[in-house]
Order: sequence, then C-alpha cells, then structure tokens
Amino acid sequence: MKTMKKRNNIILIGFMGIGKGTIARALYKEIGLFPLDSDDLIESAYNSKIKEIFAKRGEDEFRKTEKKLAKFIEKNVNNAIISTGGGFYKVPNLKKLGTIIYLKSDFEGIINRIKNSPNATKKLAKRPLLKDLKEAKKLFEKREDEYEKVADFIVDVSDKTPKQITKEIKKLLQKDNK
Repeated sequence: MKTMKKRNNIILIGFMGIGKGTIARALYKEIGLFPLDSDDLIESAYNSKIKEIFAKRGEDEFRKTEKKLAKFIEKNVNNAIISTGGGFYKVPNLKKLGTIIYLKSDFEGIINRIKNSPNATKKLAKRPLLKDLKEAKKLFEKREDEYEKVADFIVDVSDKTPKQITKEIKKLLQKDNK
C-alpha cells in the first residue's frame, strides 16, 4: 500500500464567513507560516470576484478550479496556512495538503459574526451562497458533519477572539508534533 505524503501546511476549513482568513492572518503573526486564501487565488486566476465566477461560469466550473488549485498546492506549496472556501473540503486530495483544522460554530454564530463585522455588507455580497439564508442554513447543516469527518482537529470558535482561537490552534499543533 502506498503511503500518503502530507504537506507541512495548515488547512483551515469551515463554513463561509466563519473567519478562516482572519485566523490565517492571526496565525501568520504567531507562527510565521505565510497565509494563502484559496478563494483569493481563484479570483486572481480568473481576474474576477467569486460571485462573478459563479454568475458567469457556474458553481461546477468553480469547483473544478478548486480541484486544480488543490493539485497545485499538493505539488508546490509547503509551510503555509491555507484558508479555504466553504466547499474546498471536498477536493479529493485534501488529506495530502496538510493538517486540516475545522473552525466550527453554529449557523447563527457565523451569520452574527458577519453582520457584526465592520464591512458586513461587502462580506455578505461576496458570498453568493449566502443570498438565501434558508438555503444557506440547509447547506451548513449538510456540511457540518462532512467537515468533522475530514478534519484532523476541530476548534470551536464560538464567542472567541482571533487571539484565543490562534492560541488554541498553536497548542493543538504543538501536541501533534510531539
């Protein structure tokens, strides 16, 4: 049986709006691994915003691009913190990309986090799957168990500051490296 080689990356997964990018930037300040954002990389490749890619090319095209990006990360990226889009966890080679940390909260906590952020309107507008909150909640409920199944670690981010979350992740990683 061929052993799977895992990259030395931290992969942050979780529902859209949970704060993966914020936590990646906070971790960078603490541990020095460079933060990358999968959605930003895809936007750069298309020279378009995510909502425009969804509108013009559809979700299927977007998901195909996520798979291409995951292959690129597997071959070329090491020692990075990668914040991912909400559906990135489905890429087939996820486990090879690094240590997977699921940032967990309930749906209401995520929506409140977005609504209470300084640029809430912009944050809601850039997430096409949050247009209909009823449908978004169904998607959240479907994904919740799936995130847990693929995660190496689960960090509950409810009512915690980025500093508290970062501290918790650092502890988990230190234990894992012993």
